[in-house]
Amino acid sequence: MLRLEARIPADSQTLHGELIIPGDTTGIVLFAHGSGSSRLSPRNLLVAEIIRAAGIGTLLFDLLTPEEEARDASTAELRFDIGLLAERLVAASDWARDHVPDMRLGYFGASTGAAAALVAAAETGDAVGAIVSRGGRPDLAREWLARVRAPTLLIVGSLDDAVIPLNQQAYQELECEKQFTMIPGAGHLFEEPGTLEQVAHLAADWFQRHLGTTSAEAIADERRAHRLAHPPS
Repeated sequence: MLRLEARIPADSQTLHGELIIPGDTTGIVLFAHGSGSSRLSPRNLLVAEIIRAAGIGTLLFDLLTPEEEARDASTAELRFDIGLLAERLVAASDWARDHVPDMRLGYFGASTGAAAALVAAAETGDAVGAIVSRGGRPDLAREWLARVRAPTLLIVGSLDDAVIPLNQQAYQELECEKQFTMIPGAGHLFEEPGTLEQVAHLAADWFQRHLGTTSAEAIADERRAHRLAHPPS
């Protein structure tokens, strides 16, 4: 198992996280959490552990610096800045590709982090192989939804009345491979016994299906072909 401390340059800031790759894998899932959470939250750690058990690597990192988190806690000005959060996720994706080349990338987003994941995937096109949204706010990425090409799984709790219709509408607007799943008896944070584990196993299956079936050699060949077809100007 490979463990690597992540120090991700993003504009003038440095984002901190940890990359863990469980043995022989061809995929890495980047976590984009919502406000009030962090790379060290028990919810994120549990989901990441189950994803790694399925043979997929994980990169948990904070989208905001500690100073930005403190400012956002009092002003709430950054948690809904989807453009900023998406830029940070793209920066983390670039870092991951630099440090572990020829890996397929996936995004696991929660709340506003799910919107950032959708925007980042739309911006980077085929660079992202799969997305899972947990209790997400895809409505905050509405103008980008039709541009998302990565297979996308939307997961909501059956008790999350405010978010269910937002995800149902987003599901209709997505034009990629997609799935909408509702977890019975779960609220927005999936704190009810066993519900977060259900989310994690659904996510692991989705990522394993879309990130774990292509060899590293085939991915490298695809990227070389793309570079030859689209040389830098």
